[in-house]
Amino acid sequence: MMSRADRLVECTIPVLPVQDLKRSIAFYTEILEFRLDWGSGAKDTVCSVSRDGCAIMLQQSEVAGTPAWAWIGLEDDSLFDLYASRGVKVKQPPRNFSWAYEMKFEDPDGNVLWLGTEPKNDLPLEDRQES
Repeated sequence: MMSRADRLVECTIPVLPVQDLKRSIAFYTEILEFRLDWGSGAKDTVCSVSRDGCAIMLQQSEVAGTPAWAWIGLEDDSLFDLYASRGVKVKQPPRNFSWAYEMKFEDPDGNVLWLGTEPKNDLPLEDRQES
């Protein structure tokens, strides 16, 4: 096992491109219940939002490009219903695979928030079904 002293990488944080930073901050803080860590000044083009100690950075970009994806591992699937009930666009309804019980949502810029928990034992695994 690697000790903290041997570790070179402290963390990794996804950076999602957004067209309107203020709109995205409102979406992430008001709808998804993330906390704004920094970057809400009038001239800021990047910010950090976090929930439960896990951060996502949002970077304003004038050019629309390919949406980014962020995996968000969860302790349980309670956010699936919460986000759907708040009108967050569902890209994929809940599905059970050997790697996770997952659901995908889109933010206002089309970035995909891929939420997942441990696989459900009481549901069939979609990637292990016989043809």
